[in-house]
Amino acid sequence: MEFIGHFRRLTTVQRNTFIACFLGWSLDAFDFFILIFCVNALASQFQVKVSAITEAIFLTLAMRPVGAFLFGLMADRFGRRPILMVDIIAYSLFELASAFAPSLKFFLIMRALFGIAMGGEWGVGAALAFETLPAEGRGFFSGLLQEGYVAGYLLAALIFGTLFPILGWRGMFVIGALPAFLVIYIRTKVEESPAWLQGQARTESHLGKDILSHLGSFLFLVVLMFAFNSFSHGTQDLYPTFLQKNLHYSPHVVGFIAIIYNIGALLGGILFGTWSEKIGRRKAIVIAALLAIPVIPLWAYSHTIPMLALGGFLMQFMVQGAWGVIPAHLNELSPPEVRGTFPGFAYQLGNLLASRNAVIQAKLVERRYGGSYPPVLSWTVVIIALLVAIVTWSGHEKKGADLSGTG
Repeated sequence: MEFIGHFRRLTTVQRNTFIACFLGWSLDAFDFFILIFCVNALASQFQVKVSAITEAIFLTLAMRPVGAFLFGLMADRFGRRPILMVDIIAYSLFELASAFAPSLKFFLIMRALFGIAMGGEWGVGAALAFETLPAEGRGFFSGLLQEGYVAGYLLAALIFGTLFPILGWRGMFVIGALPAFLVIYIRTKVEESPAWLQGQARTESHLGKDILSHLGSFLFLVVLMFAFNSFSHGTQDLYPTFLQKNLHYSPHVVGFIAIIYNIGALLGGILFGTWSEKIGRRKAIVIAALLAIPVIPLWAYSHTIPMLALGGFLMQFMVQGAWGVIPAHLNELSPPEVRGTFPGFAYQLGNLLASRNAVIQAKLVERRYGGSYPPVLSWTVVIIALLVAIVTWSGHEKKGADLSGTG
């Protein structure tokens, strides 16, 4: 009922804008997670170890700050809406090119270029959404928008579990080009951010000076997003590979378990995002992060499908519960004159710092733990959940800040 109530209070323009930004982030994440599910198949295709394929994950994440900077800069200069459309077309084209990779080297190059486009989507889409939506219910919409990432993971799991045996990894990447059609919806249904249009009457801002004048806040957000990206990627990127390599589950079973834990992630993000309106952004994040630790035994050491699905559900409920607060939290903490660039750039620089997470995890599994994933996955959660809680609590928040202007 609350879900319906929040949407009923939106105007048609606000509703269309939110749907477009949600789908843009969902389909961006869908394209990224296709790779996650195909790591094992790619390793077989190119006759390399899993750790060699995880370099593709690293390159995607490492190049995201470049995209956040470039697309964010263009969004602040030319508007959120047209740059969001350009970004969606770009990541769809690089996803399609990945499907026809004749070699691992070519594939890695395409994933790096995809990473640039992927890095631009979140900041531009979040700025467009929160500059258009009302302040009331911002925590709810923050949780729902961020869980577009989970919806993309969920869609990738569903398609992997049903179509991978038929289409193979190349067919999966071909399907990943379909998000380009979302541009038609944005072109016909979405309007430019009112805050950006208002800002056109003002003197142009200088990004470097604006970031330097808020350097403390910017560096804090980078560290915060390093912790957050380590939290999500550390629990998601190699989990399907763990299910395939250690427990020898089929694509159908892996897809089923992934669907279950992504449902948990979706619910957690919405619940904690909404709850943050009442108890505060920081407190909601800290509670969610710390509650992930007791779930570790069920998540990493179960040996039956129902228990693994339950463990995955609870783990991602907490991980994405913390993440659900982030879109509102980052936009509220960002200077209005560079909101198209500041939060997305900080987010993706944090991603850069966390980008070798999957490679490090895979190499630890191969070299130190004899191919066993649970110890590495478990220690990742303990260390990073504590880091998320400590960094978050050491900062501040501006819950309910006015995002309708640009300075």
